[in-house]
Amino acid sequence: MMIQSLLDTDLYKFTMMQVVLHHFPGADVEYRFRCRRTGVDLAACADEIREEVAALCTLRFTEDELDYLRGLRFLKSDFVDFLRLFQLDTRYIDIAPAPEGGGALDIRIRGPWLHTILFEVPVLAIVNEVYFRRTQPQPDYAEGRARLAAKLALLGQPGQEACKIADYGTRRRFSRDWQEEVVLATRARLGTQYAGTSNVWLAARYGMTPLGTMAHEYVQACQALGPRLRDSQVFALDTWAHEYRGDLGIALSDTVGFDAFLRDFDLYFCKLFDGVRHDSGDPEQWGERMLAHYAAHRIDARSKLLVFSDGLTAPRIVALYERFRERCQLAFGIGTDLTNDLGYEALPIVIKMTRCNGQPVAKLSDAPGKTMSDDPGYLAYLRQVFGGAAEPAP
Repeated sequence: MMIQSLLDTDLYKFTMMQVVLHHFPGADVEYRFRCRRTGVDLAACADEIREEVAALCTLRFTEDELDYLRGLRFLKSDFVDFLRLFQLDTRYIDIAPAPEGGGALDIRIRGPWLHTILFEVPVLAIVNEVYFRRTQPQPDYAEGRARLAAKLALLGQPGQEACKIADYGTRRRFSRDWQEEVVLATRARLGTQYAGTSNVWLAARYGMTPLGTMAHEYVQACQALGPRLRDSQVFALDTWAHEYRGDLGIALSDTVGFDAFLRDFDLYFCKLFDGVRHDSGDPEQWGERMLAHYAAHRIDARSKLLVFSDGLTAPRIVALYERFRERCQLAFGIGTDLTNDLGYEALPIVIKMTRCNGQPVAKLSDAPGKTMSDDPGYLAYLRQVFGGAAEPAP
């Protein structure tokens, strides 16, 4: 059984889930799986993935796990009480070889948002682990440890003590055991540079800081749940601030394009949120524009946090740190390159929300290939409303 605890997921699934419980308990959603690389035979893994997901759906939160969640100041008692009753349900997820063939895998998740939101991260982790067990039955852990040691040596150089590193690698990890080894080694080598992990199970088990706020699905859902489409991003930020009252103050900047985000992220939000997270597009340009945006609103960027989390590597982190250090606060969330680098090509897989309450929703990415929708007409309309780049639908 690959997933042995419902805590084995990213913190932002719980923080978003609490917002769903309190503000959108009746919302229904659909998610779709996608592998961004062609020619990968995941269809052969379908039966084993289905078995692992069935095992995932037998899990319940234990009393110790609930006590841990109750100790997080931003999670409210009624939400933790709801989790006491929670269990994932196989009725809401379908897994099968894709009709188009070629080894593609079709995973569809449909049902109440409140009861499906916790599928994404463990299902992606299962797909990864099943695939690599099949293709790499004798993993080269010595190579993985050597690669990890080189990365940590680069990140832990003298003079970089303020370069804060976090693990964001649950969904595309090589395996659960490997992520655990990597995270423990990272904390041991980097010491105070290590900020924590997005993985709640690891955070609870080893006394680490759990990290995370919101993901694209939350802002996407607000396209259907808000008063009107053009105001959906503002509605998402306002609802988040209303729920958390100053906690979890990192805004996600790229759901409908960075230009649209800057238009919506006015003086009120600049002051209200502690910082902003980058997840697509050129990080140097993004950082410069974000600092200029703060300056235009007469805000000292040194009081704000920029979080970089898009496809980071150790050399990339060092370069970004050197460019932006002392101009703002910085944090770096490193995912696949940390938890799935044993010398094998990682799987570029995602599960994205495509519909909410029967209406299409989408992310307009600042990076080619990351836009995902099942409705090209809606994508065109979304770009018209928010002024996004004309990237073709997949």
